[in-house]
Amino acid sequence: MDYMAQMTSLQKKHDFFIGFDSDGCVFDSMEIKQKECFCPCFIKHFGLQAASKYAREIWEFVNLYSKTRGCNRFLAIQRAIALCKARKEITARGLNIADTSALDTWIKEESKLGNPALTAKVAASANEELKKLLAWSVEVNERIADMVYGIPPFPGVKDVLDSCKGKVDMIVVSQTPLEALAREWKENKIDNYLDQICGQEHGTKTEHLKFCAVGKYDADKILMIGDAPGDQKAAQANGVLFFPIIPGREEECWSKLNSEGLNHFFNGTYSGAYQNSLVAEFDKALPENPSW
Repeated sequence: MDYMAQMTSLQKKHDFFIGFDSDGCVFDSMEIKQKECFCPCFIKHFGLQAASKYAREIWEFVNLYSKTRGCNRFLAIQRAIALCKARKEITARGLNIADTSALDTWIKEESKLGNPALTAKVAASANEELKKLLAWSVEVNERIADMVYGIPPFPGVKDVLDSCKGKVDMIVVSQTPLEALAREWKENKIDNYLDQICGQEHGTKTEHLKFCAVGKYDADKILMIGDAPGDQKAAQANGVLFFPIIPGREEECWSKLNSEGLNHFFNGTYSGAYQNSLVAEFDKALPENPSW
């Protein structure tokens, strides 16, 4: 599959464009995925059983309750391992924390941080550290496929999709693997609203917006909707608009988007004071550093 061609060839049908993040934004799936799928596999594959309480706290901080919420899974491993090495409760137990030098190098070299790229790298290098990382990632996907289903969109999402239908070209902008994204949107019968689903395999969220939308639409007619700072950064990197879905206040945010945000977007009054007030609120919601 030529993912780049898929993005660049996306046809403009309307004057407006919206990119939706999926996990934790459209679907209330972040908590179950991170707590029941990602974290147990993190503890298992990286030998953190003797400090599972602290490892879990670190994993949840990185992926749910801080400014790295929603980041790519391999960047999350990098950040979580660094925090494990720095946490005295873990080092006091004499654990041999995993080396991440091969991961660090791969992250610098590779923009499409997903299982296909990692599988190819493991085949080419036979690096043991990357083999362990791939085993972790594969098991995460298996657990998600087994456990995460029956999760509807947040209340208010369908209202926004209906308000945008016939006016907006809509895609998913996500770091979740494509298989899971397609399954979740189809399961909830809302995939018919979409012009494309961009997942982990397509590259970064910044690249999704760049290749699908930038240059095809006016910058003030492109909106990214997301629940994590990475979504905001992707919008900023492309000079387009951002609407935050604040963790813990999702229903309120979707209602606000439908009742007033879309009006600002369609009327050309979104950027400036309105967007700034939303972003300031969002910034306060997630801390940069842990409390421990």
